[in-house]
Amino acid sequence: MSQTEFGVVGIGNAIVDVLGDADDGFLARHGMPKGAMTLIDTARAEQLYTEMKGAVECSGGSAANTIAGFASLGGQPAFIGKVRDDALGQVFAREIRASGVTFDTTAATAGPPTGRCLIFVTPDAQRTMQTFLGVSATLSPEDVHPETVAAARITFLEGYLWEEGAAKEAFLRAASLAHDAGRKVALTLSDPFCVERHRAEFRDLVEHHIDILFANEVEALSLYETTSFDEAVRRLQGHCEVAAVTRSAEGSVVLANGKTEHFPAEPVDRVVDTTGAGDLYAAGFLFGLSSGADTATCARLASIAAGEIISHYGARPETSLQQLVRTKMERAG
Repeated sequence: MSQTEFGVVGIGNAIVDVLGDADDGFLARHGMPKGAMTLIDTARAEQLYTEMKGAVECSGGSAANTIAGFASLGGQPAFIGKVRDDALGQVFAREIRASGVTFDTTAATAGPPTGRCLIFVTPDAQRTMQTFLGVSATLSPEDVHPETVAAARITFLEGYLWEEGAAKEAFLRAASLAHDAGRKVALTLSDPFCVERHRAEFRDLVEHHIDILFANEVEALSLYETTSFDEAVRRLQGHCEVAAVTRSAEGSVVLANGKTEHFPAEPVDRVVDTTGAGDLYAAGFLFGLSSGADTATCARLASIAAGEIISHYGARPETSLQQLVRTKMERAG
């Protein structure tokens, strides 16, 4: 096996987030299911964008957020995702590279524009997403370089990739390459929307192809079609080496080494925006795993990273997570 260059390589949709405030009435008028992600077309994206007030644009994408967080923790990550050779594509590439992430995917010169996600944040800090995937959905197996996957301890895949044929093939190629190289494969279920559409396939992935799983409580319940959290956890047991299920303010539950452990959420002064909370939880957990840390340390790193992200708008860290972790760990003794 070649010498490891990356702690993790993330593969997902390369999109730009556009965040703006909204109230429940606005969501209702536009038929948006609160707290969920809905795929939209170009016309819908343009219509909603014109109605957003005080919108802030920043690079996003679930796996990309995780990888940026991993870099902020001091890790060496890479990212694979498709952008167009347009203004937003240049913004995405520039920002992710500036965060310390290796990003070598060739920009498309034709086809749809760079994808974007319109995120409407309500006063209760819930985020409702309207996503135009754009060219990110054209990610193909040819974009997944075997040497990059083989050089990463963990390949991290986002469930959103399962929405399109070409991207799904890239997803499966990456998982195969990682396992062939003796590496681990991690998956985030991404959104209840994804689980509902692809439940049977996701179950097969979890039970036969994934080593590390990330999900929130709603996604776990949907995966096994139950209203009992305990039942969902029971169904997960034994399928993956590690499964981490987040429960918002109630912290997270981690299944590993034949044990089920509960870990608290990191206290924050004020929850501003939950966008990216699950992405940054995964960043902290993966950083711990790739560094050989025990489960408790992985969960603490994950909670610290998630706590930072929900204290401000946007899904990328505003402070050095490496320094934040160091400070909090020193205080804890």
